[in-house]
Amino acid sequence: MSSRKNWEEKKVSLGSAIICAAITLVAGIGVGINWSNIKNTFLPYLTFGKLTSSSSIDWSALDEVYNTLVSNFDGDIDNEAIIEGAKAGLVNSLQDKYTVYMSANEASDFQKSLHGEIGAAGIGVVVAERDGYVRIIRTLPDNPARKAGLLSGDIIYKVNGEEVYTLDPDQIAEKIRGKTGSELSLTIVRDGKEKTFKLTREEINNVSADVTYEGDTAIILVTRFDNDTGTIIQKFAQDFEKKGIKKVILDLRDNGGGYVSAAKDLLSLWIDGDPICIQKSKFGNTTTYAAHSKNILKDMKTIVLVNGNTASASEIVAGALQDYGKATILGTTTYGKGVVQSLIDLSGNTILKVTSAHWYTPKDTSINGTGIKPDKEVTITYDDINTGKDPQLDAAKEL
Repeated sequence: MSSRKNWEEKKVSLGSAIICAAITLVAGIGVGINWSNIKNTFLPYLTFGKLTSSSSIDWSALDEVYNTLVSNFDGDIDNEAIIEGAKAGLVNSLQDKYTVYMSANEASDFQKSLHGEIGAAGIGVVVAERDGYVRIIRTLPDNPARKAGLLSGDIIYKVNGEEVYTLDPDQIAEKIRGKTGSELSLTIVRDGKEKTFKLTREEINNVSADVTYEGDTAIILVTRFDNDTGTIIQKFAQDFEKKGIKKVILDLRDNGGGYVSAAKDLLSLWIDGDPICIQKSKFGNTTTYAAHSKNILKDMKTIVLVNGNTASASEIVAGALQDYGKATILGTTTYGKGVVQSLIDLSGNTILKVTSAHWYTPKDTSINGTGIKPDKEVTITYDDINTGKDPQLDAAKEL
């Protein structure tokens, strides 16, 4: 592969083949299920018991296909695999990328990730979708990826020889993880050319929040919103007065979100009892409020750093601080994921992550699909990142 154009052409060709194969597989599995075995337990979760009853839907056509397959298919039929595939296919038919059915293994990994429990070693990279590809957004210091020469902006193409570029970031991250000391072959695309790296997985420090100090400025990095993220940052803030801190830089760049409750805990450091977000859905509207009497940073000069990978709960934080004039938002427009997702436990330790509402900022502004525009726009390039430059952070320090 000698040019970006060649990579693009190959990507389209291979991607089309993979997508077509996937659609065919899902369709085959989806129609192959004896729906009567699952409809009474699965559909109420999907509809929250408030929409059309499953009894009003005629499933006989699917039963017909399943029975025909049993009578005519020259091969083994794994009913358990068919049921799992059908559940995923049913959810995928909603065509909402945020509504996902997770198998027992996927659900376990997802819950661990929300608590910072990777459960396996890795190479020390943050990955996210950017410009149509899953790219390395950041390499972590003193970890295999940076030591090997992987760079921010690299497109992840293959993991151990398997083409993965059509998968989502979570799926790719799962393939990158493995046992401590195990070897990994990672093929990336950089400037239109493939390059393969041989790495050894190591245990990765996966804290959700950290703070550093430069003079009278505290720089709080929040990588995700776990259950305890708000508590961690509240402890940081309690030390600011005795440290003589006069300015806080809250870095939410590349933070894909997490628990709204953690965002509430963080916002309560600046906002006293007022609304921080409004959830709207066809089931009704609810408002989430900051806690009372915890706003010890209410008068603190604050700058929030955001970029195109700042999403979900991170946007709730940035939007609320912007609406109340508690912070200057600096960087580039955020991702624009203004949806609320509910985690619903299903049988067999599986989980349904479903879009149950859309959220709005305290001033009733929707950001879904549009994102939050910064008060001060400052860009950063992959070259900046890879050479240790950070014009966004530099600009925040000057405010």
